[in-house]
Amino acid sequence: MKPRFYFLFTFFSILFLFYPGDSDLFRIFAFNRDLFSKTAVIENANISIPVLINTEVQPNLSAQGVYIVDKNSFTPVYERNARKRLYPASTTKIITALVAYDVLNLNKIVNISKLPDEGQMMGLIPGERISVEYLLYGALIHSGNDAAYALAHEYGYDKFIDLMNKKAEELQMTDSNFENPIGYDSANHYSTPFDMALAAREILENNYLSKIVSIKEITISDADFKYFHQLANINQLLGEISGIGGVKTGYTQEARQNLVSFYKHNDREYIIAIMNSEDRFEDTLSAVNWINSNIEYVSIN
Repeated sequence: MKPRFYFLFTFFSILFLFYPGDSDLFRIFAFNRDLFSKTAVIENANISIPVLINTEVQPNLSAQGVYIVDKNSFTPVYERNARKRLYPASTTKIITALVAYDVLNLNKIVNISKLPDEGQMMGLIPGERISVEYLLYGALIHSGNDAAYALAHEYGYDKFIDLMNKKAEELQMTDSNFENPIGYDSANHYSTPFDMALAAREILENNYLSKIVSIKEITISDADFKYFHQLANINQLLGEISGIGGVKTGYTQEARQNLVSFYKHNDREYIIAIMNSEDRFEDTLSAVNWINSNIEYVSIN
C-alpha cells in the first residue's frame, strides 16, 4: 500500500501546487482561445476586385490575342486566346530590358561594333561609345533593334538569350520562348498575351524602367557627345490618351501589330496586351473605352 500512497500523495501535491486558479494567465488561455487557434485578421482591410457591369458588352477588337487585367490583383477582365502562342515582335524587348537591367551597369560604356541589318533602328554608328542606360532608352522608347542587339552582345549574345528564357521562367511565362533580343520572327520565338502581361507587370514594378517606357520623345547622346539620337516613342497613344503610360509596341509582317499598354483610370491600373492585331492603337483605344464604361469595383471585407 505504501508505494501507492506515496504515488497519490506526490501527484495531488504537484497538482495543487501548480494549479493556476483564477490567474490572469489562465484567463488568457482558457477564455481567449481564438487568439491562439486562428490566423490574425487585419482590421479594416478593404480589398476590391473588378467586375463587369454588363457581361454581354464586349470590346470591339480585331486582335487574335488579348488579355486585359487589373494590374494590382492580376484579375482578368477580358481575354481572347490569352494562352495562344503568337509572335511577340518587338514586345520581346520588355524581356531584353529586364535582363539588361539585371546584368549590366547602367553607367557602363558600350563600344558599338556589330549592328543588325533590318528593322527599326535608333541610329547607332559603328565605333560609337554609348552608355547601357541610353541603349535601354533606345530599345524601349524608339524600339531600336540596334540598341537591343548591342545590349545582348555586351554581355555575351548566347548567354544573354539564355538569361532571357530564365527570366521568362522566373516570371512564370510558361508559354514563351526567346531566340533573339529583338523580336525577329522564328518558329521557336513566341509568347502569349497572358505572358506579355506578366512581363509588363514586372517592368512596371521597376521604378527605373517604368519611367523609360512612359517617355514620348527625348534626345540622347553618346559618351563623347559626337552623335545625338532623337528618340520618338512608336506608341501613338502615349501623350494623346489620358492614362496611357507605355509599355511596348511590336510589329513584323508575320506577327502583325502588337501593343502592350499600361492604363490608369480613377486610381485603378490595368495592363492591356494586344497581339496579332489589324490596328493595335484602335484596339487599345476600344479596350480603354470599354474599361471606362463597363468595369466597376466591388469591395471584399
